[in-house]
Amino acid sequence: MGRAFEYRKARKFKRWGMMAKTFTRIGKDIVLAVKSGGPDPESNGRLRAIIQNAKAANMPKENVERAIKKASSKDQEDYKEITYEGYGPHGIAFVIETATDNHNRTVANIRSYFNKYGGSLGISGMLDFMFDRKSVFRIAANGIDPEELELEMIDYGADELVLDEETGDLIIYGDFTAFGAIQKFLEEKGFEIKQAEFERIANDFKELTEEEIAEVEKLLEKIEEDDDVQNVYHNMR
Repeated sequence: MGRAFEYRKARKFKRWGMMAKTFTRIGKDIVLAVKSGGPDPESNGRLRAIIQNAKAANMPKENVERAIKKASSKDQEDYKEITYEGYGPHGIAFVIETATDNHNRTVANIRSYFNKYGGSLGISGMLDFMFDRKSVFRIAANGIDPEELELEMIDYGADELVLDEETGDLIIYGDFTAFGAIQKFLEEKGFEIKQAEFERIANDFKELTEEEIAEVEKLLEKIEEDDDVQNVYHNMR
């Protein structure tokens, strides 16, 4: 299947082994949620969703509780959410979401990755037209009629339901501003929410050769390894 396939396979296994990185990212999400909405999951929908994501990632309950407690303390450093945008090799667009307590460090690191791997860091907002911001929910699909549920959820801001044939889950896509309404609907109806988050979905994807994909993957991997990086989106198919 080629070198690019083998590279992607090796990279996938490496990501699966980066549990510490995943827990760090979720821990930052918890801090941001607590700072903006308080430590009580019952009244903080964003925190409630993150706790569910932590469960899906097999993050121990005590780790979550400790992170919430720490986020509520005066000693917890403040993180700022900063988004960086740029082009990688072969014109692939990148949008990088970070949570950082040191903007100078983060921007210097991100710029160095682009420079090293044949890309260039751009200015904020330059790629907004290439990505749609969506609320994305993943629920257990057992006993659910997707078409019927989709019709019911249109009024709550959902615009597409997709069955993940690999996991058997139902993925719900909705407007960025509809996160709270969709979350409330699913909770009130008793659906098992496995994951809930915001995503940036490219509205047009670019085809590359295997060799070109491998070059872009090197930059992608380097960015994802950075401790300040929360999410990375691109338009490579």
